[in-house]
Amino acid sequence: MAYYVGIDLGGTNIKAGIVDGDGKLLNKASIKTNAQRPMEEIIHDMGSLAARVIEEAGLKKEDIAAIGIGSPGTPDNKAGVLVYAGNLPFNMAPMRKLIREVIDLPVYIDNDANCAAMAEAIAGAAKGAKDSVTITLGTGVGAGVIIDGKIYSGFNQAGSEFGHTVLVSGGVQCTCGRKGCFECYASASALVRMTKEAAEANPDSKLNEVIAQEGKVNGKIAFIAQRMGDKAANDVIDMYTDYLADGLANAINTFMPEVLVVGGGICNEGDPLLIPMQEKTMSRPFFGPGVKKTRIALAQMGNDAGIVGAAMMGMTCVRDNIDGTAC
Repeated sequence: MAYYVGIDLGGTNIKAGIVDGDGKLLNKASIKTNAQRPMEEIIHDMGSLAARVIEEAGLKKEDIAAIGIGSPGTPDNKAGVLVYAGNLPFNMAPMRKLIREVIDLPVYIDNDANCAAMAEAIAGAAKGAKDSVTITLGTGVGAGVIIDGKIYSGFNQAGSEFGHTVLVSGGVQCTCGRKGCFECYASASALVRMTKEAAEANPDSKLNEVIAQEGKVNGKIAFIAQRMGDKAANDVIDMYTDYLADGLANAINTFMPEVLVVGGGICNEGDPLLIPMQEKTMSRPFFGPGVKKTRIALAQMGNDAGIVGAAMMGMTCVRDNIDGTAC
C-alpha cells in the first residue's frame, strides 16, 4: 500500500502526518512555524518534519508516494513554487526544490482551503459526492470547490476565493482592498466586530457582562449572552446568520453542489447557529420546481483537514500526472 505525507503550513504551526489511500490519518506531529524567519528555514523544517513522521510511523521513504502541502495563498504547482502566502514571508518560494533537498519525493502544493475541501470530499462530510463546496469560517472565509471529483482553482490556481466576493456594496473595508466582502460579514472576525459594536451600543446588555467575564471579545460572547436571554445578543446572531446565509446561498447558486460543507470553530456553537443558518440558507437559492436541492453538512475533518487534504492532493497529483512534470 502506498502512503502519503500531508503538510499543513500555518502562520503559527506546521503540522504533518502520514495518510493512507483511503484518507485515514495514521500519525501526526507539529512544530512552531516561527514565521518571522527566512522562508528557506521554514521550508527546510517542513521537509525535516515530513522525514520525522515517516520514521515515527515505522515507514521508509520508499513507502511514500508523494508529499502534499497545503498553504495559505496562491501556488504555482507546475513550477513547484508558492507565489505568495498571505501572512508568511513567502514570495515565489521554490518550495518543491527546497523540500526535495531534504527528502527527495514528489511534492504537490495547493491552497489550504482547497486541501480542506478535498479532505471533506474524500473522507469527510462530502464523501461520495462528485460536486461539493467547502466553506471554512475562521479569521477569514476560506472556500474550496470540487467539480467532478477534482479541485477547481482557475487557470492560475488562485480561484475559489469566495470570501472576497462582495456581499454589501460599499460595505466594511476588507483586507483585500475591496469593501463589503463576504469575509467581512461571515467570518469569525466579523462576528467579533458585530459583537463589539452591539455591546457598545447597548451598555446594559448581557454582552458587556460576558465580555467582562471572558476578558475579551470572541466569537462565543453573543451565543453565551443569547442563552442568558439577551436581546442584543440575539440580534447579533440573527444579523450574522443573515449575512452568512446570503453568502452560502450565493455559493449554491454559483456551483449547485451536491453537498455544501460548512466548517470552522464557530460551528461548535451548535443549534443556535446551525438551525437559523440552515433554514435561512435553504430558503434563498434559486431551486426551480422539481430541481434537486443541495444538502448542507457540517465539516467532519476538524483540525486534521489540512493534513489529510494535502496528502490526498498529493495522491491525486501522482495518479493524474502522466508525464511526471506536475510534482
